[in-house]
Amino acid sequence: MRNLSMMTDYYQLSMMKGYLESGVHEDEVVFDLFFRKNPFHNSFTIVAGMESLIDYINGLSFTEDDLKYLASVGFDKVFLEHLRAFRFTGDIWGVAEGTIMFPHEPVIRVKASIFQAQLIETALLNIINFQSLIATKAARICEAAQGDPVFEFGLRRAQGPDAGIYGARAAYIGGCVSTSNVLAGKLYGIPVVGTHAHSWVQKFETELDAFRAYASSYPENCLLLVDTFNTIESGIPNAITVFRELQEKGFKPKGIRIDSGDIAYLSKVARRMLDDAGFPNTAIVASSDLDEDTIDSLKVQGAMITHWGVGTNLITSSNWPALGGVYKLAAAAESGALVPKIKISDNPEKITNPGLKKVTRIYDESGLFALADLIMLADETIDTSEPLTIFHPIYTWKTKTFRRYSLRELLEPLYLNGKLVYERRTVQEVRANVRRELDGLWPEYKRLQRPQIYKVDLSKKLWDLKHQMMLAHKE
Repeated sequence: MRNLSMMTDYYQLSMMKGYLESGVHEDEVVFDLFFRKNPFHNSFTIVAGMESLIDYINGLSFTEDDLKYLASVGFDKVFLEHLRAFRFTGDIWGVAEGTIMFPHEPVIRVKASIFQAQLIETALLNIINFQSLIATKAARICEAAQGDPVFEFGLRRAQGPDAGIYGARAAYIGGCVSTSNVLAGKLYGIPVVGTHAHSWVQKFETELDAFRAYASSYPENCLLLVDTFNTIESGIPNAITVFRELQEKGFKPKGIRIDSGDIAYLSKVARRMLDDAGFPNTAIVASSDLDEDTIDSLKVQGAMITHWGVGTNLITSSNWPALGGVYKLAAAAESGALVPKIKISDNPEKITNPGLKKVTRIYDESGLFALADLIMLADETIDTSEPLTIFHPIYTWKTKTFRRYSLRELLEPLYLNGKLVYERRTVQEVRANVRRELDGLWPEYKRLQRPQIYKVDLSKKLWDLKHQMMLAHKE
């Protein structure tokens, strides 16, 4: 576990020093981490990175080398002594990793001294933004694949080692069945897969020699890349020849991979040739700069692909470079009590929801299907024996009444008084949680294009507080 205490923006330290010198560094505050917009024009975001967040908080402490460096960039001894003694002693509440969340909902709630809460902002955003983005991208790709296995192949194109490792983990959480990343496989127990490259075929005298050599090394797991020279004229026929030789030896060939060309057409021809040769159950794996839109299009065209290898466009989130998560002050202590705080903006999207809050998910009576979310003040309760009416936070005339429903509060304690109380999950448990969450969404919310917008409303008490504070700032 690395010590990432110095992974912060300079201005966080500058503010901390200012709070110390102003004598308010021990004042208690509440910050919310949330995002304003779903990526990819999606209707939801899968939250990932909680395990990394825990590793970060557990390792928070400044080394002598850290302090020496900070002294060299202008921080004084008094401030550095406070950093030397730094330990996180506050509360952090968050959703379970793999939970589906929506814009403006608190994903993480931090209650701590301003000195502590300010330091961790940058790292929390860095961790949650990236991993949630990749998990959501993976879920979209897997949705497009319609149940076909999807392999994550992105390590060589990732923006550095950390992106490759954490991206592989997030992709697996989001629905990919395996990764090519051996280190991610070792660290997290993710299944690893891989066949051979075009260079393997080029190295041998002939394509048939290359296929035979590969089959000799991996007779029980023989999947051949057939597009090095000519997919139809040589690649598939040579693969069939080798498959017959394997079959005569008592082995069952796995299949072929196509990495270039007109994948829809080539897969149809390949399927026919393999079936005619007596190999109807062999896999046809496609790769080559795939994403959810390409896979969706290939499905529409009737491509005979059984497995999908997705690399660059998944691990780099090529069409949506970042999740815009933010970390905003929601309350601060005044005279011993937490007082709600609000950020006002000419852009309505950037006006924050004040106060200590929670998120309640409304389900149908069975508790299986999510119907709407309600952002509430933390001390509010709902009587489930009574009808529940919610309203749109902007178009308030739009209402919805639930008569038979169940509820689940989404935020749960991660740290209380600096002590970890969250039960850590394996990557397999998080992946299963994602699957349950997705199964609890109606198909209309999971469409790749123009999905239905999920209802996220404010409680009447929170809505009133927000508007009272907005009006007060105009006076």
